[in-house]
Amino acid sequence: MFGVDLSPRMVAVARETYPGLRFDEGSMTALDVPDGALGGIVAMYSVIHIPHDQLPLVFDEFRRVLAPGGRALLVFQVGDESTHRTEALGHTIALDYHWRRPGQVARLLAEAGLTVEAQLLRAPDALEKVDRAALIAFKPRA
Repeated sequence: MFGVDLSPRMVAVARETYPGLRFDEGSMTALDVPDGALGGIVAMYSVIHIPHDQLPLVFDEFRRVLAPGGRALLVFQVGDESTHRTEALGHTIALDYHWRRPGQVARLLAEAGLTVEAQLLRAPDALEKVDRAALIAFKPRA
């Protein structure tokens, strides 16, 4: 098990917090992993930072690195909104968010050659403003 993040600072925080785990700098559009090497991918609220036109590249990359039968779990906020934030928790940041509809994400996963086998939609809790979705997709064995 290992983690990947585009931000060197986030990788440093992860390494400090979990020194026994491996964390690498990298992009979901070009993972430094051999073809078919992974049994699973967990993308918790990470694809929300990928512009819509780059999502097919990410999902193609997921298919490439997954072993046949390997699964990807994606969790994301539901909506049609794109937002650019410049401040969070008193810090200056540059961060984009792209909320999507589960059907849209499922279609893009299918176009990448992954089969969606489960989909969950849940209402926001007391601290959240929008619904959340979870999709599980797998790479077919044949």
